[in-house]
Amino acid sequence: MIVILKENPNKTQVDSLMAWLESKGIEIHTSVGEHQTVLGLVGDTSKLDMDLLLALDIVEDVKRIQEPYKNANRKFHPDDTVIDVGGVKIGGGNLTLIAGPCSVENEEQIIAVAQAVKASGAQILRGGAFKPRTSPYSFQGLHGEGIRLLKLAREVTGLPIVTELMDASHLPLFEDVDIIQVGARNMQNFELLKLLGHIDKPILLKRGLANTYEELLMSAEYIMAGGNQKVILCERGIRTFETYTRNTLDVSAVPVLKKLSHLPVIIDPSHSAGKWELVDPLSCAAVAAGADGLIIEVHNDPAHALCDGPQSLKPAVFDALAQKLRAIHEVVSAQK
Repeated sequence: MIVILKENPNKTQVDSLMAWLESKGIEIHTSVGEHQTVLGLVGDTSKLDMDLLLALDIVEDVKRIQEPYKNANRKFHPDDTVIDVGGVKIGGGNLTLIAGPCSVENEEQIIAVAQAVKASGAQILRGGAFKPRTSPYSFQGLHGEGIRLLKLAREVTGLPIVTELMDASHLPLFEDVDIIQVGARNMQNFELLKLLGHIDKPILLKRGLANTYEELLMSAEYIMAGGNQKVILCERGIRTFETYTRNTLDVSAVPVLKKLSHLPVIIDPSHSAGKWELVDPLSCAAVAAGADGLIIEVHNDPAHALCDGPQSLKPAVFDALAQKLRAIHEVVSAQK
C-alpha cells in the first residue's frame, strides 16, 4: 500500500500518522519528491482502513500495490533513482558509458584499454576478474590478481571499476570495488542477493537468460529488502530460438522496466549480440529507447583476447560509437 501526502503536509500530523502505522507493525519507506511525498507501507496492510486514511487532512490518495516487488516499484518511489559512483551519476536522464575488456588479462592490457575508453568518454571501467564460463576448460579469469589490476587501472585513470562477483566467499576481495556485478547465472542466487542487501555498495544486476521482468525486479527486491537501495538493472539479452546471435536483445526491457521501476536501466549489447559489428546498432537502439547507460566490451587486441574477442570493439570503433551515442542521447533528451 502507498499513502500519497498532500503538498507541504503538516509535519506534526505526518509524524503522528507514521507513529500510528508503525504501532500496527507496518514498515514505512518514505520517498520525498519535488511535488509530493509518498509513504510506502510494507507489512500486513490488509487491516488498514483506506477510508480512514483518506479522511486525514494531509492525505491526497491511498493505493494498494498488487505487485510483489515493493521497494523496486515506481509506485513506491515515483522519481527516478540516481546512483552516484565516485561522482558519476547513473540514472535520472544521464547517459553512463561503461567500457572495458571482458576479462582482465595483464597489466599492460587493462591499463591500455582503460586509458583508451576514458579518452573516448567512458565514465566507468569494466573488466572481469572472475569469469563464469560454460566450459570448465576455458579461461576462468585472474581472480584476486585481476581485481588488483583493475584497481591499478583506476589509480592511473581515475575511472571507477565494476567487476562480477560469483560467490559469497569472494566478497572480501570486493571491498574496494566501486560497483559489484551480479551476472545472469546468479540473478536468482537468493542467498547471494540477500548478502549484497547488507552492504553499502552499488549492485549491477543482470537479467537471467530466460527470466521475466517481474523475476528480475524480484531479484532486485531481495537486495533492496536488506537495506541496499543502490541497484542498477541490466538487460543483457535473453535466450530465444534464434541462433545467429549469441542472445536476443530485448530492447522493450528499457521502457517496460522504467515504467515498472524507478531503478536505472542499462543495456549490455556485447553479450546480447556476440558479434562486434552488431554492438553499434544495438547500442543506438538502446539509447533511443531511453536506456540510462551501456556496458560495452572493448579490447585492444580482440583477435587474441582470452575471452569473448568476437564481441569486443577495438578502441577506435568504440570512440566513434561513443560520439554517436552522445548525439542520439541529446536528441532523445530534448524530446522529453
